Amino acid sequence: MNYPNPTSTQPPTVLLVHGAFADSSSWAGVVGRLQAAGVPVVAAPNPLRGLAHDAAYVASRIAQIPGPVLAVGHSYGGAVITNAAADAPNVVGLVYVAAFAPDEGETLLGIGGDSRDSVLTEVLVEIRYPEDPWNEQGIEYAIAADRFHQAFAADVTPSHAAVLAATQRPAAQACFTEPTGAVAWRTRPSWAIVPTEDYAAGSDILRSMAERADADIVAVSGSHAIAISQPQVVTDHILKALAARW
Repeated sequence: MNYPNPTSTQPPTVLLVHGAFADSSSWAGVVGRLQAAGVPVVAAPNPLRGLAHDAAYVASRIAQIPGPVLAVGHSYGGAVITNAAADAPNVVGLVYVAAFAPDEGETLLGIGGDSRDSVLTEVLVEIRYPEDPWNEQGIEYAIAADRFHQAFAADVTPSHAAVLAATQRPAAQACFTEPTGAVAWRTRPSWAIVPTEDYAAGSDILRSMAERADADIVAVSGSHAIAISQPQVVTDHILKALAARW
């Protein structure tokens, strides 16, 4: 595909968007390395209230960043940047880190059902809360603590995985059931990191989506938590994307 080149003389800011069952601290190793390389970086919070709401929130954050933006999403965060960046003229590229890159009309629930590698539906637990404007069903999902290491972060130590499980942020049901709207990867170049032992999103699904998006793909032996377990690998691919677009 042929994509427009950036017109700004300002270097791109890397916007990192975490996924479900995590928070912005999951990018800590990547943030430190990007900062050491002199790259402007922002790790944006992802509300995890539903795809439409979360995409609008992140799109607002993108709009407040002066100059070009390279949007990077992990897991569900990939679906968020796919929607949020579609109408953002300053987004010059997308990086999917063990991330979903859905097409218009697709839901994460529907995509995940096609995976042979994912065990996510087997390890989720339902949490009920009073209904609120951003979670009308009052249902959230988290990963069972005793399955978190195996399903989400098998390549970190058991003690580290236990901390990640205890601090995970549950995601509202709408994150998985709301359909994708406009699709940014159709008009932006993409890069993707596909962990070969991803039992959360499913390595098979991640690769097929990355190939469909015509992404520059690197396959890495690792878990769904690749940004935590191998931050240098993730940083290197982000730097490759920056070099291609700047």
